[in-house]
Parts: sequence; C-alpha cells; structure tokens
Amino acid sequence: MTTKIFLRFSLLLTFLFTFQFQAHSQGGEGYTISGKVIDNDLKVPLEYATISVINSGDPQDLTGGITDIDGNFSIDVPEGTYNIVVEFISYESKRFNNRTVNSDLDLGTIPLGVSSASLDEVVVRSETTQVDVRLDKKIYNIGKDLTTAGGTVSDALNNVPSISVDIEGGISLRGNENVRILINGKPSAMAGFGGTDVLGQLPAEAIERVEVITSPSARYDAEGTAGIINIILRKKETLGFNGSLTLNSGYPANAGVSANLNYRTDNYNLFTTTGYRYSESPGNGFFDTRYFTNQQDVFLDSISYNRNVEDREMDRINRGFNTNVGMEYYINDMSSVTGAIFYRTGNDDDLNTNINDYFLENDPQIGTERYEKETEDEESYQLSLNYINKFNNEGHELTADFQYENDQETQATFIREPVVYNNTDTENIFIPRERTSTIEEQNEYLIQADYVRPIGENSQFEAGYRGNFENEVTDYELYQENVNGELLLNVNQTNIFDYSENVQALYSQYGSKFGDFSFLLGLRLENTQLKGNIDSELSEEELQDIYSFEIDTDFDNNYLGLFPTINLIYELGEEENVTLGYNRRINRPRGWYLNPFPSRNSRNNVFQGNPNLQPAFSNAFDLGYLKRWEKLTLTSSVYYQRETDAFSRIQENVNITVTNPDYVPGDDPDSEQYIEQRVIRNIPFNLATNDRMGAEIGILYNPADWLRLNGSFNYFRFKLDGEFNGTDYSQENTSYFGRFSSKVTLPLGIDWQTNAFYRGPSDEVQGTQEGILSIDLAVSKEILNEQATISFNVRDLLNSRKRSSYTLTENFEQDSQFQWRQRQFNVSFIYRFNQQKRQQQRESEDNGNDEGEF
Repeated sequence: MTTKIFLRFSLLLTFLFTFQFQAHSQGGEGYTISGKVIDNDLKVPLEYATISVINSGDPQDLTGGITDIDGNFSIDVPEGTYNIVVEFISYESKRFNNRTVNSDLDLGTIPLGVSSASLDEVVVRSETTQVDVRLDKKIYNIGKDLTTAGGTVSDALNNVPSISVDIEGGISLRGNENVRILINGKPSAMAGFGGTDVLGQLPAEAIERVEVITSPSARYDAEGTAGIINIILRKKETLGFNGSLTLNSGYPANAGVSANLNYRTDNYNLFTTTGYRYSESPGNGFFDTRYFTNQQDVFLDSISYNRNVEDREMDRINRGFNTNVGMEYYINDMSSVTGAIFYRTGNDDDLNTNINDYFLENDPQIGTERYEKETEDEESYQLSLNYINKFNNEGHELTADFQYENDQETQATFIREPVVYNNTDTENIFIPRERTSTIEEQNEYLIQADYVRPIGENSQFEAGYRGNFENEVTDYELYQENVNGELLLNVNQTNIFDYSENVQALYSQYGSKFGDFSFLLGLRLENTQLKGNIDSELSEEELQDIYSFEIDTDFDNNYLGLFPTINLIYELGEEENVTLGYNRRINRPRGWYLNPFPSRNSRNNVFQGNPNLQPAFSNAFDLGYLKRWEKLTLTSSVYYQRETDAFSRIQENVNITVTNPDYVPGDDPDSEQYIEQRVIRNIPFNLATNDRMGAEIGILYNPADWLRLNGSFNYFRFKLDGEFNGTDYSQENTSYFGRFSSKVTLPLGIDWQTNAFYRGPSDEVQGTQEGILSIDLAVSKEILNEQATISFNVRDLLNSRKRSSYTLTENFEQDSQFQWRQRQFNVSFIYRFNQQKRQQQRESEDNGNDEGEF
C-alpha cells in the first residue's frame, strides 16, 4: 500500500509539472495528439502515464499531459514537428521522434514494457490464481502454481475452480462433461484428435489464463451444453530477444524440455513455444462381474461360468513433440497480421495385461492372461492467419481469421490370450489371436470474421460469421486367428466410417451500461450438418440383427437453430456485483460416439457407438455474486439447466459376432466362419431430459504476504428421464466436489504449496460411484539471482485417484476400480534469459475495475 501511495504521489507531482509546461506552451488554434497506453504483458491500461510533447526546433518549448483511468490521453498542440515521449515509473519509455503535426494525430495503442532495472521494485501480486469477472465469463489468471510445474495443461486445469479433470483426462465443468474446449478462442489441433488428449502433453507453463464461460455470449460457438473453457496460451511481446527454458524429470519415468522464445521489434514480433515430452504412465483396473443364475455365460462356446474377475495392468509410453511458431507483423499503428504454424507428433506404445479368472458357483474353471500391445502414431499440423484492423482507439475494429488443420492417427493392436490354468474336462482350449488396424484422418477448415463498433461511451454493437467444416475418416480392420494360425479378416466388424460435421453461424449482440447496470444481449443463428457414411460388407438389415437396433449407414442430418443469450451485471458497490445469465446451447455427438462397430479393448467389455444419436439442446440460467475485500475475494453462483435429448451411456449384456476359431477356408463348406460371443457393451443413447441444478462458492484469501489460501466447493443435483431398448433409465443423483490450495513462504525463500481435491460419491444411471480424493504437494525456490526456479512436486500423494464403482443391470452386477495414472514425482528447472521473474498484477485487475467490460 505504501508503494502505491508513493507511486501516485510521484505521478501527481509529474502532473503539476506537466501543467506548468502547458501554461508556457504556445497559444493559438492547433491540433490534437491522442492515444492509449497499456501494460505490454498484461494488456491493461496504465493510468497516470506521462506524455511529453517537445518542439523539435526548440527543446524549451514543451507541453504534455497524463493518461486517465482507461489509459487514454489527448493533448492540444499548434501545428509543428515534435518529439513525443511516453513514460511511466518502472517502465521503459517510448519515443516518437520528428512527428509532423498538421492534422489530428492518433498514436494508437502504445504498449510499455517494465524496465529491467526496475523489475525488482515492482510489487509481486500474481503468486496465486486471480479472478476477474466479466459480463459473460470469469477469467482466472494462472499464478505460480508449484504443483503443476513439470505437469501438463490438464494438470493446470484441474486446479481451476468449476473445472475438474477425471482420472482418464476427461474435462468437466461443474460436473458436466458436455463442455467445449477452445485454444485462444478457437477450436484447435492443440485440443487433440477428436478429444482433449493433447492437453495431457502440452506443458502447463504454456498457459497464461483460463476463461471459464458458463454463460457464453453470442460471439461463441453454441457447442457444449455445460459451457466453454477457453485456454489462452502465453505470447511474450517484450521488446528485444527474451525467453525461458524448462527442464522436467520424474518418476515413474518422465522427462521433458520446452522453450518459450520471443523476438520483438517495432515492426514485428516473432514467437515460438517448442517442446518434447517422454512419459511412462502405469495404470491399473479391476473388474468383478457376476452374472445372475439365469444369465449363465459360456466361454468359447465350451466352458460355462457365471463370474469373471479381470485384473488389468496398463503400461503406457508416450512420446510427443510440439511446436508453435508465429509472427505478428504491424502494418501500421492500427492494423496487424499474425500467422502461425502449430505442429505436433506423438508416438505411443501401450501394453495392457489382463488376467482373467472364470468361475462357476465360485469354483475356478479356467484362467487366461490376455496381452494387448498397441502402437499409435499421430501427426497434426495447423495453419492459422489472423488480421485485425482498428478504426480508432475506442474499440472500433474488424478481425478476420482463417485456420486449417490436418490430423492423422495410425493405431495397430495385437492381442494374444494364452491359457494359464484349466480345471475343466475340456481339452485343447484354443483362444484365437486378434489384430486390429485403425487409420484416422481429419481435415478441418475455419473461417471467421468479427466486427465491433462502440456506440457512445458505454455501448457496443458486435456482429460476425463463423464457418467450421470438418471431415473425419476412420478405417477399421479386425483380423482373428483360426486353428491353423491364420489371421482372417472379420468382415462383420471391419468398416470405413466417413463422418462430416459442418457448422455455419451468424451472430449479433449489443451491450450497454447505465450507471451501475450493464447488459449484453445476443442472438446466434447456427446451421449444423451431421453427415455419415458406413462402408461395410453388411447390409443395414444385417447390422440391425447384429447390434439389436436400427442403423442408418448413410445419414445426412441438418439442424437449424436460434441460440439467444442474455447477460446482466449490477454493481452493488465498487468491489461488489451481481450477475445473471441465460443461454441456449447444443451438444453435437462426435464421430466415435456414432460409429456402431465395437472396440476390442477387452474380451468381455466393449464400447460401441450409436449412429442414431441426435444433438442435445439445453437452456441454462446462472445467478452469480462477487465481493472483494482487501485480502479476500468471494465468488458464488447458483445455476439451473434443462437439457433435452441428453446423452448417457449404459451397459448391456449382448452378443457380438467373432471369427469361429475352428473355421478353415475351403476345409468344410458347411462350417460357420462366425460365431457369437457374449460381452458387456457400453453404448451412448439419447435420454428424454436431464435437469441439472447446483451452487458453487469460491474464496481467494491472502491473510499475509507469506500465506495464500484458495478454496472452492461445487454442489449439484441432476434428474435423468428416459429409456433405451425398452428399459427405463430414469434416476436422480446428488454429488459435489471441492478443492483447497494453500501456499506458504518459508524461510530462505522456499515456497510450499498443498492442493487437495475431493469428488463426492454419486449415483449413476446403472449403479453408484465412490468418492475420489487426490492431494498434491510441491516446494520451490528461486536461484541464480532469481533468473531460475527449481521445484519438486508429488501428484496424487496418497495414490488414491481411483474410480471405484458398482454397476447393476437385470443380467449382471459388477464391482470395478480403475486408476489411469499412478502417483508421480517430478523435478522442474526453469531458466529465464533477458527477463526477470515477474509476477506483476495491476490493482485494476486485482480489484476487477473492468467488470462491466464486454
């Protein structure tokens, strides 16, 4: 506080001297020099920055002024040639020499970087995550989170309020998995091939901030009934060459290196983030399935059993390289073009070992050990081009984007299952080997244009277009062994699935502020085309007989919808506000949810898509409250959502068609090539409705310079209503999750951080799921004159991040436990060159002065 008072007092003196300069300047009719000064890194206005206007011919003839709360300045001068100097305490000054003024001169937005000589004098603020509330979103500026050092983007997201990442990397918002993931405001190859897998490879250090958008405005894609998570990646813009290098290592074996480099001049900015990552991620699973007496099953058509115990061990090796290289070119003070190339490769080797025991009335019948070796090669690249033109410094601007991405993935799996013991009279048990091949290719084009026009001082109009055109082709083959050791193609499950998703949208929105009240109203018109073709040797009738429901092998579905949004905010005081939001959203089924051919991850448990899935639509309401005190920030909200045709997944005991191991081509014309095998099928379908309601509260508390606390709690309840294949799957469920983080600064400059997360137990569509507890610890210290940081952390300290569940159907009951990734230890080293450790945060950002911005 003392530093801030001194700063403002110094600036007041500067203003008084500037006023004297103006008093002695030339009189007469002249022109206006204007502009806006902002912090180069934080992009926030700099209030009280000094602007000196010096006559080039007479240095004693000078005038000037200071910026207002929004960073704007306007200075009247006579016609002439001037040197203009922009200064702010602790920042590098910027000069505009020999500027001829014979008309009004607009210098545009002037970014200032912090002076390297003054960095150590800057007040440290962003040691922990800070929250900023806008009309349509909450912005979490990621602070110095020690527990994610050496971690991934997924690890960082799991520490953001309202967001949770499950043990398999699935991301949910307020407990709802129907969330849209954007990178820098757009769909991106960085979000992974058909999912969020890449977020588990990109380093956490790449994130600058996370925008949690639970009530998205009309400018955003209507996809994602839970809302949108927009991940903003870092892009340094400090003048000159600077950057950082990060090295990571840990156990189970993992290592990584990443570099964030930047070179900035007055005319252009070159930037890159490049990294390589290697990790070994052991996991495990346990499945105990008990079939009811009247549902006794048969193993390989010869051995009866009514219980199967499967003990699964997973050994995964992931190798990944990614780089993002770009350049922003400043055409003039008001417009720029940015081009970037993102490239990623991945090479994974996975070995799953499944030990299966089959029982009849609890007597062991036969035991097998199934080995599944999978190799996966991925390659993605993305080309993006952005143009921005500012018509003035008041926010009147036009932006245009073009983006193309290509993703390719080749996956090969080889499965063998030798018999370990056999306590039956059946001899010569033969379990055929299997080999699968999956080739996926995805092409996506994005075209977008946005126009923003301020109206007066407190109103704004915005309109735009977005076209997203995506095609994904999956070529799947299954080979199964016969008694002669030959691998035969199973045409009943081999297929090519060609899927396209084309979305075009127009939107418009208008926002304004009246005193303490602000609103943002928008309407989005979207046309969705979901088109798929299944190339298989089987007819639709044969597929229907095999999979027990009607299948359209060539579908073309179009949906035209209006998506209104309303966002309101009322400022009860300078540090207190209430927000209210409404929006309509859509959840489109992805390609793998539509492909009807089952996966082969286990002999007894398979996943199968449903091509009859329809998009789900939701209407959501959100009421929020925020209050700031000097050391405490409180955020809270209550919400309600009604979703129609909601997706859900159920398990069924069904037959699938496999190759007859006794079949030999040409040996016996009467022998059958295919037989049926009983499995548990996991399949998605459309429910009638899903009513979800809940409340959340978050607290950021910094009671002392050495102690920072952060906690949040989310409670939700949902009610499902619907049926599938004649079975009613309606249910009600209540659950919750909470997280707590504390950071303590110890003697010798050592920081200690503890993060804890707990997800409460819940009722599922066909059973229950137990609670999950996870605790992370970390320590960190600055070294090498604060140019480097070394840290150590352990994630999942208690090795308790496991999903334990119970499933009950009319045919069987199952107890299961699944752990995607075991406890990990990591050491991280970060070295910064041509920059200092800087965690500055403007008071305006800490206190949310821009809460009413659009």
